Order: sequence, then structure tokens, then C-alpha cells
Amino acid sequence: MNTFLTSTAERSRPYRMVGVAAVLMAAVAIGVMFAVNANRPQPTGALPVGSVSSPSASSSQSSPGAMPASSPVSTVVANAAAFTCSATNLSANGSPATSFVDALRTGSHVGYDRVVVQFKNGQPGSISIRPQAGTTFNQSPSGQAMKVLGRHGILVIIRGADVHTSYAGARDFKTKYAGLAEMRVLEDFEGQVSLGLGVNQTSCYRVAVLANPARLVIDVKN
Repeated sequence: MNTFLTSTAERSRPYRMVGVAAVLMAAVAIGVMFAVNANRPQPTGALPVGSVSSPSASSSQSSPGAMPASSPVSTVVANAAAFTCSATNLSANGSPATSFVDALRTGSHVGYDRVVVQFKNGQPGSISIRPQAGTTFNQSPSGQAMKVLGRHGILVIIRGADVHTSYAGARDFKTKYAGLAEMRVLEDFEGQVSLGLGVNQTSCYRVAVLANPARLVIDVKN
């Protein structure tokens, strides 16, 4: 019986050696794979293992000069369908320190004549519109009286604005419209712009502040 066991052990010895060799080769192969992956450089900008990318952090980045997504919407729009004969005050949040006027325009349409004041970098924080009986206004800072064409007047005061940085066009518009007779820049001093509108008929008007680009729109009846 001892002879049988010895013979069996001798026959199984090569198989055990083959198995041990296979295990050792597998271990060596796994070790080589880990070593290669550990030494392999990660692509530029890749996150380290275990890092988590925050969606809010990546989405908050914007191109230079772009408005952040969290900035408040500052456009104020008045009721464009209704004319008023009293004073109107408009205000807005998130306005620039100074809104730069880059265009002044007038136009005539069926039922109304229009004045447009366009801003280069967003609407100003405060706009006041005041109808008056005559067409005499005070220029600032000189304080001199200035009379414009028409029977009645509308004074427009824009605070937090200037009309000289981005605008080099006309400052006095004498029209032949039935409603709007003249629009003139009365003031451009220390962040305040004033316009005098002379109208032939009623001093009632309607107003809106529109976006893209930011612009003040005033219509007077004709």
C-alpha cells in the first residue's frame, strides 16, 4: 500500500507544480497591470479618483463680459396701450453705475410720434417723466431757460446715465410731426441726462423700457 501511495504522489507532483506556476504567473500579470495604470499620466483637466464635479460650480462660469445667470432682470415695462397725462417714475434693480446713451431717435406713426433713447450697457436705475403746460425748460448746470417748439412740454430725467461717452450725434431734433415738435438734450452732467420734448397737441404720453438693446420709448399722441 505504501508503494501505491508513493507512486500516486509521484504521478501528481507535476500537476501541482504546473498549478503553482500558473498562480504565480497570474499574480505577476496583475501586479504589472496595476503598476502600468498607476504610472500612466491622466489627461489634462481630469478629476482625481474620488472627486465629484459640482454642477453648480461648472454651470456658473461664463465668458468674459457675459452677465452672470444670477443677475436680476432689470427691465421695467410700462403699459404700452395706455396714455397718461400725469408724471411717471420708473426704477430698476441691477442697473450699471452709468448707462451710456448710444442712440437718440424720433419717428412718426399712425396715432403717435415716438422718441427712443437707446442705452449701450443696460437701462439706468431711475427715469422720471413730467408733463408741463409750457415749453420752457431749465438747462443744467447753467440754469438758463431754454424754450423748444410746441405748445406743451414733457421733461424726461434719466438718472445714472450720460449722453457723451458713447454718443456723438445730434442733440436737438426739430421735427415736422403733428404731435412731437422738438426733442432737445437739456442736461448731461454728473450722471444725469435731461431731455425736453415739445409737443403740439396734448402732453399725454405712454412709456415703456424695452430690452435687447435697452431703450426708453416715449410715444406722444398726434
